[in-house]
Amino acid sequence: MEGKGKFIAFEGIDGSGKSTQVRLLAERLRSENIPFYTTMEPTDSPVGSLIHQIMTGRVKADPKVIAALFVADRLDHLLNDVNGISQKIDEGTTVIMDRYYFSSYAYQSVDAPMDWVIQANEQSSAILRPAVNIFIDIDPDTALERIAKSRFQRELFEEKSRLTIVRQKYIEAFDKLQGVEQVAVVDGNGSPKEIAADVWDIVKKCFIMG
Repeated sequence: MEGKGKFIAFEGIDGSGKSTQVRLLAERLRSENIPFYTTMEPTDSPVGSLIHQIMTGRVKADPKVIAALFVADRLDHLLNDVNGISQKIDEGTTVIMDRYYFSSYAYQSVDAPMDWVIQANEQSSAILRPAVNIFIDIDPDTALERIAKSRFQRELFEEKSRLTIVRQKYIEAFDKLQGVEQVAVVDGNGSPKEIAADVWDIVKKCFIMG
């Protein structure tokens, strides 16, 4: 594949099945002989590790501090010399990301003004905007059922009332940035295979359209 790689970001509330769909899309790209790299946020960098400690309740921080840590982790993810995704895309590798700045807009705006969170992430959006943000939409009750089956430890954001608000914040952010960001909503209530087919219908257009 010549030219730049594509940047595909997956979004959704916890338990929506993003990680599964990242894996299935990676398998599809492999079968299509398209070079790819999968990654996620928060990262496993020192800043990302601190975020994980906050999210699991081991460290306490003010909501604005948390939002700022996500900004720092994201910029390092984009720009670091070892595995920065901006460089990978320039080299022709397609990057599949589990969460990007729309996650900050939705989750951090529960406790901080959304416009402030968007402004805080303007450097990231200027450096790298996804070819498409794929939002896997799922009912919070179903999401929590999935979480209960697959995880021993719940993070801060995984209570029903909060997930309900976060889903609403996602929709608010999509409306606010309509015409600026490419967003595709996928029904997350089907089987993983059905969802993967819908995802591929979206992603393949990114390659066809160049």
